[in-house]
Amino acid sequence: MKPRCLYKRRATAPLTVLLAPFVFMAAQAAADSSPPDIQALHIRTLAASCAACHGTNGNSVGGNSIGGTPVLAGLSPMHFVSQMLAFRSGERASTVMHRHAKGLTEEEIRQLADYFSAQPRIPAAIPKSQEFSAK
Repeated sequence: MKPRCLYKRRATAPLTVLLAPFVFMAAQAAADSSPPDIQALHIRTLAASCAACHGTNGNSVGGNSIGGTPVLAGLSPMHFVSQMLAFRSGERASTVMHRHAKGLTEEEIRQLADYFSAQPRIPAAIPKSQEFSAK
């Protein structure tokens, strides 16, 4: 039986020791850069839940009419925050907004305010009513 050669193991061990700090630094750099991306994704996810009533990126179709769902796109961040805090405290009455606002932290409300204020306001174009004709 031929004895095993340990040379290869000894040769790779120093290489692993030398590369370990670089691998650690790369992993640390990736960890440092991911929280803003994760935070931005979190806020976009929260904003997506607003789209059901307030439209894509806060551009509500019925926002220009009296009593319609408000347009959030381009809204002043201070106004957004004050309204959300009023919903959350119960100071401002609503059918559903108080429930949404209570589920958000103040930081999330501020970040949503910044998100919606940065969205371009797009005028709504409501399609004309069409008649159905059976041919």
